[in-house]
Amino acid sequence: MTPQQIDLVQSSFKKVVPIAGTAADLFYDRLFEIAPEVRSMFPQDLSEQKKKLMAMLGTAVGSLHKLDTILPAVKDLGARHKGYGVTAAHYAPVGAALLWTLEKGLGPDFTPEVKAAWTETYTALSGVMTSA
Repeated sequence: MTPQQIDLVQSSFKKVVPIAGTAADLFYDRLFEIAPEVRSMFPQDLSEQKKKLMAMLGTAVGSLHKLDTILPAVKDLGARHKGYGVTAAHYAPVGAALLWTLEKGLGPDFTPEVKAAWTETYTALSGVMTSA
């Protein structure tokens, strides 16, 4: 990831933070729409899961400029997900739901450059998680 991509991800995420609850709702609604088979991997009440998602995204986004410091935690997260039955194939719809959510949440601020930066970020982090 380039410094410019990191800046784009971090600045765009700052615009998502005020609508975090809505963003989490959008994300899970979209994920379960495009990958209904994963619904059973989550608790019925998603309240805590939504908070965890936004907190994890905030931590990851805030640490992109020092990626080496969070890679062990990202690997651990990937290992935990594997224990829940997550496979490498599950990461594609999660990434698609994330990009869709960002597009809806950011509107015109979701430029092609922002989309490319988020795609690069998700690809890098999900690659670390699947290798765990």
